[in-house]
Amino acid sequence: MAEEIIVAGWMDYEPGDRGTMLEALVELGRRTREEETGCLDYAMTADPTDERRIRVYEHWTSRQALDEHFTTPHIKDFRAAVAGLSRVGVSLTAHTVTTSRPLR
Repeated sequence: MAEEIIVAGWMDYEPGDRGTMLEALVELGRRTREEETGCLDYAMTADPTDERRIRVYEHWTSRQALDEHFTTPHIKDFRAAVAGLSRVGVSLTAHTVTTSRPLR
């Protein structure tokens, strides 16, 4: 297995901004999964117990695929669409995965 990358963590937004951010993330996620062959999974979801928090999970075929993601037109469109929103906290970590096994 080649080294894959998993990005995991959370982002916090002002409660009034989280819904707008989630709407923008739906389109970003759709385009990322459809248009980027290096994307294995891409999910941003509302935390059901915290009105500010969005949980982040991304799975990439390589560091290069993740790096290229940040240069795509849909990332530029997304950043422009959410530029006025107030992020109040973030904790994201990129993990390099060298082995995996299915859980049963």
